[in-house]
Amino acid sequence: MNDTSKVIQARLLSNIDDTYDKTEGSFVYDVEKPLSIELETAYADQNSILDLGFADTSTGIYLNKIVGAYGITRKLATYSGNPVTVVGAVGTVINIGDKVASDTVNFTFIESKTIGATGIANVNVKCEMVGTVGNVAIGAIKYFPVTLAGLISVTNTEALTSGYEEETDEQLRERYWEKVRSPSTSGNSAQYKLWAMSVVGVGDAKVTPLWNGNGTVKVAIIDSNKREADTELITLVSKYIEDVRPIGATITVLSGIEKDINISVKLSIDTNKYTIETVTMAIKDSLTQYFKNIAFLTTYVSYAKIGNLLFNVNGVLDYNNLLINNGVINVEIADEEIAVLGVLTNG
Repeated sequence: MNDTSKVIQARLLSNIDDTYDKTEGSFVYDVEKPLSIELETAYADQNSILDLGFADTSTGIYLNKIVGAYGITRKLATYSGNPVTVVGAVGTVINIGDKVASDTVNFTFIESKTIGATGIANVNVKCEMVGTVGNVAIGAIKYFPVTLAGLISVTNTEALTSGYEEETDEQLRERYWEKVRSPSTSGNSAQYKLWAMSVVGVGDAKVTPLWNGNGTVKVAIIDSNKREADTELITLVSKYIEDVRPIGATITVLSGIEKDINISVKLSIDTNKYTIETVTMAIKDSLTQYFKNIAFLTTYVSYAKIGNLLFNVNGVLDYNNLLINNGVINVEIADEEIAVLGVLTNG
């Protein structure tokens, strides 16, 4: 019921005998008015409460309860981490809790080590902040926020990729529908996908049965950021599936393969309101989101779609000479490939 307070009040007044004065400003009218306002609010709340009881409209903790009845748990955000390489004086102790940093975020040592005769130690760190903010490129960690006696330099020789955001309502709902609508039993393809998708950090999965003969199953995964899965995530998925799979199956878990999409275009930009830098960043963000949306779902990158995305970025007046991987056609994406933004060239 979505009646307004005015409609509700008219209905209340209609139930009162006409021998009483019910005109605006009368005692009866004024008594009924606050009740009608409260009822309008109550009816609106009632509709919201009903929505929370159904998977397609529920949100937050209420959606957690619905999917929980089917053994599904929302994936929580994770902290990015990896070993970093520290150079320092022989005998210097690196303590748990000491910090290193990139340009944007701090990382904390999660183990203690003493620098040996080589003057180098590889020490595990964890980002102070949860989520993708801790995912940084090779060499991004290079500072000591506070000077640490005996330590000279620090760097990360591998990119950090294991920071994931909490699963959104839509992502959780998608996993729920996948389970209730797919006949996932007896170790069929649907069940292997559900097993892979239940691991924190997995953004999608493709299952290929009998890929290397009878009893073999291949599971290709990408991470929650819709990028290649790192070794740690592949190992986690492999271990989990090994623990729950039917006896006799031989499982291979591997990562989807990133395919660079290089874009060259001549942009006409409204330089009175926007800088080239801000427009370029907005284009990169828009393209990156598009590639995430189609990861493991489509077999090509659409030339027309990219053109439309470019045209709809604030500050872009027009464009021409658009080339995608040096062509003017759709770019095919193989079954286990994922499109990622390569080089964006304006000129």
